[in-house]
Amino acid sequence: MTRVTRLYRDEHGIPHVRAGSMMDLARAQGRVTAHDRTWQLEWQRRRATGTTAELVGERGLGWDRLARQTMLVDTARKACAGLSQEGHAFVSAYVEGVNAGLRDDAPELVALGAAPEPWEDWMPLAVFHGQHLLFAGLGGELWRRRLDEALGEQAHLLSYEGIPANGSNAWAVGGARTASGRPLIGGDPHRVIEQPGVYQQVRLACEDPDDPCDVVGFTFPGVPGVQHFAHAGDVAWAITNAAADYQDVHDEEVPPRDVVLERTETVRVRTEQESYDEVPVRVVRTERGVVFETGHSLRDAATELGDVGFDALLPLLRARTVDDVDAALEHWVEPVNNVVIADVHGTVRYRIAGRVPTRDEGVWSGWLEPPRHDVGADGQVVTANERRGPESDAIGSAFAPSYRARRIAELLERRSELTTGHFVEMLDDTLLGTVPALTSLVPCAFDDFDGRMEAGSVQAGRFAAWRSALVKRLVARPELDALFDPGSEHVHDPVFTPFLDPTHRVALALPNLVAAGTPFGIDLTALAREALEEVDAAAPVAWGETHVFAPAHAVPRVDASDLPRPAVSGDSDCVRCTSSYPGQTDVCSRGSVARYVWDLADRSAGGWVVPTGASGVPGDPHHADQIGAWTTGELVPIVTDWDRLTLVDEGSPSA
Repeated sequence: MTRVTRLYRDEHGIPHVRAGSMMDLARAQGRVTAHDRTWQLEWQRRRATGTTAELVGERGLGWDRLARQTMLVDTARKACAGLSQEGHAFVSAYVEGVNAGLRDDAPELVALGAAPEPWEDWMPLAVFHGQHLLFAGLGGELWRRRLDEALGEQAHLLSYEGIPANGSNAWAVGGARTASGRPLIGGDPHRVIEQPGVYQQVRLACEDPDDPCDVVGFTFPGVPGVQHFAHAGDVAWAITNAAADYQDVHDEEVPPRDVVLERTETVRVRTEQESYDEVPVRVVRTERGVVFETGHSLRDAATELGDVGFDALLPLLRARTVDDVDAALEHWVEPVNNVVIADVHGTVRYRIAGRVPTRDEGVWSGWLEPPRHDVGADGQVVTANERRGPESDAIGSAFAPSYRARRIAELLERRSELTTGHFVEMLDDTLLGTVPALTSLVPCAFDDFDGRMEAGSVQAGRFAAWRSALVKRLVARPELDALFDPGSEHVHDPVFTPFLDPTHRVALALPNLVAAGTPFGIDLTALAREALEEVDAAAPVAWGETHVFAPAHAVPRVDASDLPRPAVSGDSDCVRCTSSYPGQTDVCSRGSVARYVWDLADRSAGGWVVPTGASGVPGDPHHADQIGAWTTGELVPIVTDWDRLTLVDEGSPSA
């Protein structure tokens, strides 16, 4: 039988790939990804290989040094070599497609006088590993050490469980709770909001009668298949960060002992004179891990195993039941995720996916058997990075506050006849769970505020301004000076700044500080009153006047600076996560990087959206055509009828 690979697009430019074999499907996915996102793939390739400074100069050096020292490429090469024969062929076909689709007209590369370089077969594994290097406990452990040194026994007052803003929401209900009689899944991942976006909407359909699939979902550009969020027709799944402990930081002597590998690499750094400096980077691995900075090494699951979990990718595409997805995820390594799975047969399951080490007096001794359980037809499961009870004790030690998880559970409680529309309303919920605790410092001052962080709300704007003024007063107190002047052993590369920013950490810990009464001997009530007087002396503004959309881009003058900056509702601990940085800025540069509802009765009854658009090419009609829907809390349609799609490319036939 002869089959032809075809590429279709919907009204939002989302690619729908239709192929006659799994290998052709991977090849076509790689090609369309490169066509739509050449710049993003080249940037991810450079991040994985530690060569971004060749393009952007000194500001890329910190990451490049970390990528080299943590041996991302070594791990990717080893993991690629260890793939099953079919898994390796799948990844190689994708890379073949990427290399066929790379363009020489990406505006960012043209502006930088650069061109995309070809990929090798291990590159998707390096890209995926690099994207998640700082997704677990490394940055948080560095902060904990600094906090303990600065504040001693009072360090717990500034604790904030979990990894700031690297969270997600995901939930599901059984069929007895829905209007259709089949399960529903909803949720959204929270990360830095980038343009092009970290997740790409895609449909992948294989029409081989002996090996069929038809999956819609979000993929990481540069990685074949779909990984975290997908609907395969008969089964769907979604994840959140499990906040697991699969990264350990060890103290190392200087120079380190028990060295098992040592070499010097060179990072080329672009200068303003358009020449290059060469910076040597020492790469060292000891028996305890890879030395990522002087005096500290990192041990992580992927590097330890030489595996990044890519043998899960094909089984996920082929999955038809909850059990199929569950079995596929036995190959998963990291990031360690909470997974919600549901199928048309009514099964709803929660499980942990990924490798979590067991420890014997701090020494890794094996791997945890992941917890899992099924949910009844009239039940629900919610996961929002929170501590989930006793099962969490074996997984990790620091989890997200429970505000989002509790709010989602409240919105679901005792409700039936649920539909996609109800789930969309939940995704758009802006009630901020920290408001009652914080406003208790100034009784009656916010009685007219309902706690909803709506863009048009002047009351929300007043609350946010007061909160920022309070944080500024707190961080100016001498009792916290040690946080801003750490000893030399707690000075780290700027690449770790998002984890080590004291002002942001103080803002996150405000509910803890309020509960403490007079933390560090500080009269918090007096500071709160002073902050209120300051805010009420100024003209009131609505929350959306300062809380605006601000995606990040490595070359902002080419891309993100041209995007609209609409007002957005929500805040850091709302279900509608659109983070702000009290005491610093209200702009939203982190938060929901995708939203979705998977309806197991009818895929087209669900929906999905990303913050900007399907295309990574500035000026393309679909570069930013989803901003409006994302901003207003809506989803765009999932189109599954091929006749409603536009055929844009028809490849050569394959046997």
